Amino acid sequence: RDGPIRGESVFSKLKFESGVHRVQRVPATESQGRVHTSTATLAIMPEVDDVEIKIDAKDITMTTARSGGAGGQNVNKVETACDLMHHPTGIRIFCTQARTQLANKELAMQLLRAKLFELEQEKQASEIREQRLMQVGTGGRSEKIRTYNWKDSRCTDHRLGQNFNLDKVLGGELEPVIAACIAMDEKEKLEAMAKEAMG
Repeated sequence: RDGPIRGESVFSKLKFESGVHRVQRVPATESQGRVHTSTATLAIMPEVDDVEIKIDAKDITMTTARSGGAGGQNVNKVETACDLMHHPTGIRIFCTQARTQLANKELAMQLLRAKLFELEQEKQASEIREQRLMQVGTGGRSEKIRTYNWKDSRCTDHRLGQNFNLDKVLGGELEPVIAACIAMDEKEKLEAMAKEAMG
């Protein structure tokens, strides 16, 4: 299923479900009783905030110039063109479409805002792709985080090295698994902080 899951602290709890889930079962159509193994990858992503573009006046330089070309005497005599430079990104916009300097300045700012919006969206999309890849890896069986074994009615979390009752986990009772993952994560963070402080 692809879509949002809503609730309090949803991401902080469900992020531990990201990864490769392995299923071992004997299908009803299997006459020899052989166990079949398949995998599913799961990525839990936080909801992305809307892109908001703020342009700081100190980050831009705006100069005017004569437009030149067709348009009568006005464009050749009066500085109606606008040359805008956004220093942090290096984006330069030279705007001559409008007949007045003010209109070209406004248009240049609109174009800059659109370009910055596009850059920010690309950055977010790239970050999401990286997060997803880190969570699911290649999707191979060797990267499994959990195995659901029907034959033994057991759910094994390989990160924890712990077994859970399969029927309870499939029934939605994930709290013991998630609590153990949170405890393990907090322990690893504390050990890393202690090691950093000593080192």
